[in-house]
Amino acid sequence: MAFASVDDQLELLLRGVVDFHVEAELRQKLERSRQTDTPLRVKAGFDPTAPDLHLGHTVLLTKMRHFQDLGHQVVFLIGDFTGLIGDPTGRSATRKALTPAQIAANAETYKTQVFKILDPERTEVAFNSTWMNTLGAQGMIELAARYNVARMLERDDFKKRFHSGQSISVHEFLYPLVQGYDSVALRADVELGGTDQLFNLLVGRHMMKEYGLEPQCILTTPLLEGLDGRLEDGVLVGQKMSKSLDNYVGIDEPALEIFGKLMSVSDDLMWRYYQLLSTLAPARLAALEKDVRSGDAHPRDAKIGFATEIVARYHGDSAAAGASAEWQRIYSQGELPADMPELSIAADAEGAPLLNVLREAGLVASGGEARRMLAQGAVSVDGERIEDLEHRLAAGGDYVVKVGKRRYARIRVA
Repeated sequence: MAFASVDDQLELLLRGVVDFHVEAELRQKLERSRQTDTPLRVKAGFDPTAPDLHLGHTVLLTKMRHFQDLGHQVVFLIGDFTGLIGDPTGRSATRKALTPAQIAANAETYKTQVFKILDPERTEVAFNSTWMNTLGAQGMIELAARYNVARMLERDDFKKRFHSGQSISVHEFLYPLVQGYDSVALRADVELGGTDQLFNLLVGRHMMKEYGLEPQCILTTPLLEGLDGRLEDGVLVGQKMSKSLDNYVGIDEPALEIFGKLMSVSDDLMWRYYQLLSTLAPARLAALEKDVRSGDAHPRDAKIGFATEIVARYHGDSAAAGASAEWQRIYSQGELPADMPELSIAADAEGAPLLNVLREAGLVASGGEARRMLAQGAVSVDGERIEDLEHRLAAGGDYVVKVGKRRYARIRVA
């Protein structure tokens, strides 16, 4: 295909980018690509630590799609080997490694979800166990010899743990080395990652030089704050979106769940989400924000527009329209969901324990979550808030049970 000019490509590729190493090198790679009609190989790695991709992942995936739209080839690297180590990035303690079975199951889920964003024709799916399992003990020793401990301890999270006397396991030093070797094995022209991955990406440049290869260029994208992000003293703060923090929006979640979660974010966080996730042209976004801040438009309407766009992207226009109408029916008009799940639960003479009901109805993922939601006052039965962990639903009754803002079930206790 005919590649766009280098300047035109960079205008798209650098949109929203935080760190960029090194512009002159990327210009040279893009120009060579144009002259030889050869696409660049663009790598991004994802450790399958959880079974679902969320909107935080899509910030990086969208940048991968930008490269594809310009004619380049991306490598969606599933870190089934690095997942056995556990990424120490941002950790104050050693991360618990996953089992091979967990990694395999999560990796399969990734493969089915990623093509909601990426073009399958320009995507190579790779697993780093392919080369790491054959590297062997001698190869791993040789790899470790190409980097030194002093530079490893320059990494912020390692430095903090070292100076505070917290444990750093030796195997954690292997993670950035293996990630760097992935770039060698794939002969990457460019590697993408979140801003928290910059150290690891730079190790990749180092390793490619060590193995006599042209070093990869690096682009990092912002980390998306979770649903609980908030404004403090004029600054948006909050931990990044994460399943473990339960502040995420999964791209495979039901349409109404996605819509409701996005409607729950603060007005300030909404603009951050618009900037990182929406395809709305910058000029139109600026005009929309101006109208909302001046009072000429309502922030709720801006949220509805954003939530509709995101649901349509992952579930289609029809589902997005339905989710919007259902959300407004439930939350604006105070009605119950039309498609509320219904189930019958057996009880003993004293009734059915609410903790068990929440689990059996699928309203919580575990007993621990059930207890936490009750303690937080996030559970109601027929509109009445319940905080008693020993509460039971009497036999012979029909109940509407609600957890949080969006999870409902109609329960018949037999």
